[in-house]
Amino acid sequence: MRHRFGAQSAVNGEQVECQSECGQQGMTASNKNNGDFARRSGEALPPEEIIFGRSAAMSSIRQRVQKVLGTDLPILLQGENGTGKGVLARYIHSRSAFRRGAFVKVNCAAIPGALLESELFGYEKGAFTDARTSKPGCVEMASGGTLFLDEIADLDPSLQAKVLHLLQDGKFSRLGGNEERKAELRLICATNRDLQTEVAAGRFRRDLLYRINVISLNLPGLRERREDVALLADYFRQQLNARFERDAPPLPEEVIDTLRRQEWRGNIRELENLVARYAILGLLDTLETAPARPRPSASLNEAADGSIPFKTIAKQAVREMEANLILKALREHRWNRRRAAESLNISYRALIYKLREAGLSPKSNRNGAAADVPQFPK
Repeated sequence: MRHRFGAQSAVNGEQVECQSECGQQGMTASNKNNGDFARRSGEALPPEEIIFGRSAAMSSIRQRVQKVLGTDLPILLQGENGTGKGVLARYIHSRSAFRRGAFVKVNCAAIPGALLESELFGYEKGAFTDARTSKPGCVEMASGGTLFLDEIADLDPSLQAKVLHLLQDGKFSRLGGNEERKAELRLICATNRDLQTEVAAGRFRRDLLYRINVISLNLPGLRERREDVALLADYFRQQLNARFERDAPPLPEEVIDTLRRQEWRGNIRELENLVARYAILGLLDTLETAPARPRPSASLNEAADGSIPFKTIAKQAVREMEANLILKALREHRWNRRRAAESLNISYRALIYKLREAGLSPKSNRNGAAADVPQFPK
């Protein structure tokens, strides 16, 4: 359930995204691009196996999370966009002693600095021209629960001091008010920036960093947990099938192998969007995977004078061109190697030879039969 600014304080573990009337348009746009794989308000969290996966990198994160669930210490989530920081914040809240209170999310980058103070701390009647009534802020709504400050690096310097005061004393004042109010809550912050760099540049308070960085969790990018790609892709497929009443079949093993080798600059968000195109449009050629990077040839050796023999360059270029043509044919024929060979006007045996020559190693398919599947370089 989405709550606009000024709604009554949330209880019983409700999830709230603070949003002002003035900032509604900006917040809505931000929410659409938020990209967390359980981002719709009120949607149930994914299973733990999906949140943490099976990779060693996330296993370490999981162990650390379990140790801090029973505390009220501030947590700083760091990682690239699309790595699941918002989902992890919700998971921590749902398993903590604050789970009976509200989970209140504030996107510090989505609300203009002039409005963010009233969003966070609320305001009293007459605090500014349009303040016709008193209204609580996100901090009050999160009292007894969890306050999640997303994109904390974008917090205005003037507000950083007030957040620091909240952390130090557990007290705050509404805009235009003199009364100090108490708030007992769990603070979780998230950022995709290096806060030490922000401190050095004078954009972030060092003392605030020390306060929020009690427990730091660095979420790995999807390219650092490739073994989780198949698990996540199938979870998204099932969710999308149920949500849109589709019947998209599991992705072929050959496609999964290709996906494991992508760079995933957009991380889990990019994978979710890719699977959504597949589930909705129903065609494998809608999987717009990043082009494979050529594998450096072992024969590409410089001469003593630093030059590279022309014949060596030409030979490597031909191999790379053949590999790209083969890959294109395989995609066009949905990874059917015999049809791909026919479209290239070469024999099936020649295709297998070319795959091996290009360094695209064979692998067994689901049925155990030999299958020469492109293995793209990392």
